[in-house]
Amino acid sequence: MSTLTSSAGGAADPGAGDTAIPSAQRVTPRPVTRDRPARAVLMLEDGRSFTGEAYGAIGEAFGEAVFSTGMTGYQETLSDPSFHGQIVIMTAPHIGNTGVNDTDYESDRIQVAGFVVRDPARRASNWRSRGSLEDELSAAGVVGISGIDTRALTRHLRERGAMRCGISSTLDIPAADTPTTDTPTTDIPTTDTPAAGTLAADIPPAGTSSAGTSAVAGAADGGARAALLGRVRRSPKMVGADLAPRVSTREPYLVAAAGDGPARFTVAALDLGIKRATPLALAALGCDVHVLPARSTGEQLLALAPDGVFLSNGPGDPQTADYAVDALRTVLAAGVPVFGICFGHQVLARALGFETYKLTYGHRGVNQPVGDVATGRIAVTSQNHGFAVRAPLTGTTDTPYGRVVASHIGLNDNVVEGLECLDVPAFSVQFHPEAAPGPHDAAGLFEKFRDLMATTRTARVGSAASGSAGPVEPSADGAL
Repeated sequence: MSTLTSSAGGAADPGAGDTAIPSAQRVTPRPVTRDRPARAVLMLEDGRSFTGEAYGAIGEAFGEAVFSTGMTGYQETLSDPSFHGQIVIMTAPHIGNTGVNDTDYESDRIQVAGFVVRDPARRASNWRSRGSLEDELSAAGVVGISGIDTRALTRHLRERGAMRCGISSTLDIPAADTPTTDTPTTDIPTTDTPAAGTLAADIPPAGTSSAGTSAVAGAADGGARAALLGRVRRSPKMVGADLAPRVSTREPYLVAAAGDGPARFTVAALDLGIKRATPLALAALGCDVHVLPARSTGEQLLALAPDGVFLSNGPGDPQTADYAVDALRTVLAAGVPVFGICFGHQVLARALGFETYKLTYGHRGVNQPVGDVATGRIAVTSQNHGFAVRAPLTGTTDTPYGRVVASHIGLNDNVVEGLECLDVPAFSVQFHPEAAPGPHDAAGLFEKFRDLMATTRTARVGSAASGSAGPVEPSADGAL
């Protein structure tokens, strides 16, 4: 049974000290047929369920139910390591119309635990397409569901918060041409045609009939759903999940600077779930990017004599990433420039002494507005995170590494979307400047990192010539 993991094959083995997460059971790739599709059930941990059609592999998958508001970029979403262990609901109703290609993957495999769409495309049509999305999910062993009211499901998660979820296409439930027992819950009305969902407590017991379903079918259906709900509630929660080492590279590798000339800068990138577009963005600016495993130490990062250290995005609870926090503190003490995004932003915050917390339903999509505190400029950004940093929105905070300010604020809910250190060369943002998918409003942050590395290098050369300066020494107590 899958828990906080995709049912797809090829997932990395857990590293030393990681808790192994078992793979999904009864996952069977199948040829796609729309003549008589298998029925599937999505069950939330609070007991609300949705019945639709199987989409992708036949089997069961479990993870955290989250929704993404992007209307495009589903292939990048599916392969984003930050979605590892999550069942992703696409709020855009029509998904799969451009098929899949070999260019848009952001990692070496599909990362999501499960996939939920309302109206899958009947036919893929794009000059780059090499096949359909459903075939791709099936071949990867990813269990999905289609034909449900994703609007009602999204509203439910917005009001109740992200929660554990399961998808099963192996239950003994009514056939495709038999009415289901799904009815809308009274607290969240809907007028949509697809099944709007039901609570497990509303399933008719043996000997009763509902919506044309026989007593025998109703009893079997109710028992199957109740059993599925039990499996959902036994699956691990996202809080406390240490997932970055599971998606990180096992061995260091190099993404060489673009162009024929020598690299201008050397960057050590800590892979906490890095997307392919990120090192390529740095390489385009003349950086040799050395990508290191998540559990690399600060000494291993500094052994590359980097001009800067980059902290990537990634999945899981940042409170579990003490290994990355310790490594970063070594880098900060050495005075090497640091740039963190998404999970890396949260790691920098923890290294500075701030806390992180879980958002109710998170920010996932390509249309998240963020304000730059210093300039007042507003950027529409790509985001994918369920945790956030607890830090003052205004003023300066003293930390063991000097003064820090909130540099960016989320305009939807006032979440801290960026931090900037005033006394050491380090900054971070909660969003994705590389996009993939998404707008390119924040792409200039990579140039800011490049310029910070250049300025710091020049300052070090001057300091060496005058025989002054040295590494930053954190305060003795290590507290704010």
